Amino acid sequence: MDAPVKEQYFGPRPEECRDTGHYRQEYIGNFVNKWDQLIDWNSRARSEGEFFIDLLRERGVRRILDAATGTGFHSVRLIEAGFDVTSADGSPEMLAKAFENGRHRGHILRTCQADWRWLTRNIQGQYDAIICLGNSFTHLFDERDRRKALAEFYAALTHDGLLILDQRNYDAILDHGYSSKHTYYYCGNDIAVYPAHVDSGLARFRYAFPDQSVFHLNMFPLRKAYVQRLMREVGFQDIHTYGDFQETYSDSKPDFFIHCADKRYGGEQP
Repeated sequence: MDAPVKEQYFGPRPEECRDTGHYRQEYIGNFVNKWDQLIDWNSRARSEGEFFIDLLRERGVRRILDAATGTGFHSVRLIEAGFDVTSADGSPEMLAKAFENGRHRGHILRTCQADWRWLTRNIQGQYDAIICLGNSFTHLFDERDRRKALAEFYAALTHDGLLILDQRNYDAILDHGYSSKHTYYYCGNDIAVYPAHVDSGLARFRYAFPDQSVFHLNMFPLRKAYVQRLMREVGFQDIHTYGDFQETYSDSKPDFFIHCADKRYGGEQP
């Protein structure tokens, strides 16, 4: 097993670090241990309400793969709502923190370390729904990686399964510059989050915490229409996109888009 990485390192030119596999070196222990300060579980739960729970219940979902569990926020919420959840992540540090968070709340998370590009090697069976939240999909820098990950999600779903995948509103960032309401996703207090660099192939975000520690994440700025197109080309059928949990929105205003992609055709019976 590789030794844990203690410090982030992006090389001498951080803006040139555009490698999908680099995420393992970005989610180091010190950063992961501060992640819940950034999210603020209570504020996050209030901001999104029952959106995902209601959506999944309406579809009759029972078995869920939380493919980017992070520190376990959605896994725990969904378990407490009565769903059968498997928690996966590519980062062993994130999985360990998620397991710890679940245990502190009285749950034993069923965890699996998995890179989405080879997801079906590491999981068993199929799921009624897969969720990939927290802007995680934007860690994939190569289109082949994105197509491969979506195809793996598709294969891991039952015939009438549902994929829920979110992303930052990179359209607004690329076209109009960065702004954020800090209402729906990153709700922590006194934490400065902003892009240190943005171009058509990289959004490099800086995270500064009250103890003066600073971390970065390099992500690919996915445009909304591009993600929708890739989903369709991989085989997903009806795709509905929400803006900050709302059905009706102006494209430039939401902080995040949430794509709900059906594997089944619209005319099929549930």
